[in-house]
Amino acid sequence: MGLLLREEDVERVIDMDAVIGAVRAAMIEFGEGVAQNQPRRRVYPPGGVLNVMFASHPGCGHYGLKTYSIGGGRARFLVILYSIEGDRPGSVEALIEANLLGAYRTGAATGVAAAALAPPGPVEVALIGTGFQARTQALALSRAIPVTKFRVFSRNADHKDAFVQEVAERLKVPAAAAETAEEAVRGAPVVVCMTNSATPVIEAGWVEKGALVVGAGINLPSKAELPPDLVNACEAVVVDQLESAKLESGDLLNAEASGGFDWEQVQELGAVLAGKAPGRRSPGGTVLFESHGLALWDVAAGALVLKRAREARLGQVVDLFGDHV
Repeated sequence: MGLLLREEDVERVIDMDAVIGAVRAAMIEFGEGVAQNQPRRRVYPPGGVLNVMFASHPGCGHYGLKTYSIGGGRARFLVILYSIEGDRPGSVEALIEANLLGAYRTGAATGVAAAALAPPGPVEVALIGTGFQARTQALALSRAIPVTKFRVFSRNADHKDAFVQEVAERLKVPAAAAETAEEAVRGAPVVVCMTNSATPVIEAGWVEKGALVVGAGINLPSKAELPPDLVNACEAVVVDQLESAKLESGDLLNAEASGGFDWEQVQELGAVLAGKAPGRRSPGGTVLFESHGLALWDVAAGALVLKRAREARLGQVVDLFGDHV
């Protein structure tokens, strides 16, 4: 018997601190070679896109997949969890509507990366983008590192002002709207780009030495939030998964095409967390984290939500199928 969890069920039990912990544990397990992750694959039916990605996370007792369709102006996210342990290994444990879950796990990954790679001490954060995903970026960063202020820029002035007010009220962290992306970025020790722009939204000359830059909005090779000269100037480039980055990172693929980037310099976040890669090398070196999104995060966050939903007696029990040979 599995559990069907709707968005409202997820919203009742999800918690950023817990998701950060779950994603961090999953990435350490990935860095140690225990967890597995397969990059996103896409097909293009008429008028839409179907995305599928899957992973195994023994530490949380589950493996599974996330699939999402894009069509008719909407995206529909579903996480499916299978059991590793118990009296019915391989059985479907949960079907989870995963729009909110996805936003939380993406934000949590940025939080995990920032805790490992950001300059030490209290920091101001430049946040470029004010969409749905930007909210959980701000939430996770406020929980993972000592943020003293958010500097926010969006091309939509109304969205920007509303976002600043929401962040300040909800997170109890000062926030200010910047007139330009350059104003937001200059002097900020942490810079996070969460946009769907096809072209770079910041310039290399705006980023101070020693900063952490996060590119988290794009997972298509045809788009890039960051310019090649910024990527090429970084002392360390960290990705969520090398295999995924080579397929999806427009930022890094453009830098490679420019002739100034070598994939041999790339580290995986899991390896950094597991102590197998150095991460930040010096206080004055700029560090880039490229976040494209792993199914492993969905499995980790989904397992957490499933456990809490069971404890709270939420969701709908469904009998999908028995154990047939």
